[in-house]
Amino acid sequence: MVHVLSSRTLLQPSDPERSRVFYGERLGLTVYREFGTGPERGTVYFLGGGFLELSGRSDAPRSPAVRLWLQVADVAAAHEELRAGDVEIVRPPVREPWGLIEMWIADPDGTPIALVEVPADHPLRYRA
Repeated sequence: MVHVLSSRTLLQPSDPERSRVFYGERLGLTVYREFGTGPERGTVYFLGGGFLELSGRSDAPRSPAVRLWLQVADVAAAHEELRAGDVEIVRPPVREPWGLIEMWIADPDGTPIALVEVPADHPLRYRA
């Protein structure tokens, strides 16, 4: 049995500094830790109950199978803040048929990022 103590999503951006600006400054994620030195140093950000690590560099195209799902308290407020910060909105907030309010952005390498609000009346808010 695997006993997981911590986890994180690893991304190897094509331009690490550009991605650090996007995640750290434009999205406002808080740095958990940094390691190494120079332009390709690693940076780990808090993602609520998980972490996002940017480390290394990759010239390979991003995988279409990788997406980030970030729950936020108020997706409309996030939409306004990101739009004011010149973050490209791929799709503005929409209440989906399954009841969540979702909007989509992408990081500088095109990795899709869903920002999701769980409304107060949604079943995810309640335990049986």
